[in-house]
Amino acid sequence: MEFKHLPVMLNECMDGLNLHKNAVYFDGTLGGGGHSGEILKRTDNSVRLIATDLDDDALLAATEKLKIYGDRFTAVKSNFKNFNEVLDNLGIDEIDGVLLDLGVSSYQLDNRSRGFSYMGSAKLDMRMDKTQSYSAYDFINEASFDKLKYAFITYGEEKFAHKVAENILKARALKPIETTDELVKICDESIPPRFRDGHSAKKVFQAVRIVVNEELDGLEQAIRDMIKRLKKGGRIAIITFHSLEDRIVKTVFKDLSTACICDKRFPCVCGRKQIIKEITRKPVTASEQELAVNSRSKCAKLRIAEKL
Repeated sequence: MEFKHLPVMLNECMDGLNLHKNAVYFDGTLGGGGHSGEILKRTDNSVRLIATDLDDDALLAATEKLKIYGDRFTAVKSNFKNFNEVLDNLGIDEIDGVLLDLGVSSYQLDNRSRGFSYMGSAKLDMRMDKTQSYSAYDFINEASFDKLKYAFITYGEEKFAHKVAENILKARALKPIETTDELVKICDESIPPRFRDGHSAKKVFQAVRIVVNEELDGLEQAIRDMIKRLKKGGRIAIITFHSLEDRIVKTVFKDLSTACICDKRFPCVCGRKQIIKEITRKPVTASEQELAVNSRSKCAKLRIAEKL
């Protein structure tokens, strides 16, 4: 299957990064190379781009697509959370911009064999890195009732988490739950139609995917690390697709854009300095034109900040 993925809010991201000459940029979520390709396209030979991804299919597709840029482009198989290690290994101290497009790609959703989608039938998988041993199958068939319920509440915000977890345990007591449609059937039986937010399995699948890929673990620290290595005037642009991710980004940006927190009636004793300024006071969302051609951009939110 060809790796196809429409980059979300492409122009908004490029404008937000404030691209310029003699710069090094980092794309932590390479995917099909849409955003990375545009960064390289809009800049000259004085610009270098470092990109990471965990998905071998994405790395292969993007490397082929962007090979025309030669050594201006470097792809590394790694989690963007290993940002410091990646830059250290390449001998790079500071960068001029960071882009993160969080979540799952259209390719991963559309490629049924990857087991990310609740449409159709496939083996329960959901691994972004196919060399990783732990999969959705392992979580669904091995996690305790409490761990299942916690995941569905915390990462899926599913109101019927208790019932879904209960029915998973009942089903796997008879036989392992092996496919996506088996899990969908359990969600159908557990969540009354009038309480569903779209598809019955939407929130449960999101929760399982987040657990399997540890998507939220270390995200806050990774953002802080990236900002620390931004040059003065450098920018970070982050696209999120659900409230859990957006909340983390919003919290970090707010914290680092806040200076003195002392009582204004007295001299400052906290010594806090403002590190960034928020370029987007409110998150940017996809335009009506983009929504018309890419429905998956509907949930996307873009936040941008600049290093002071």
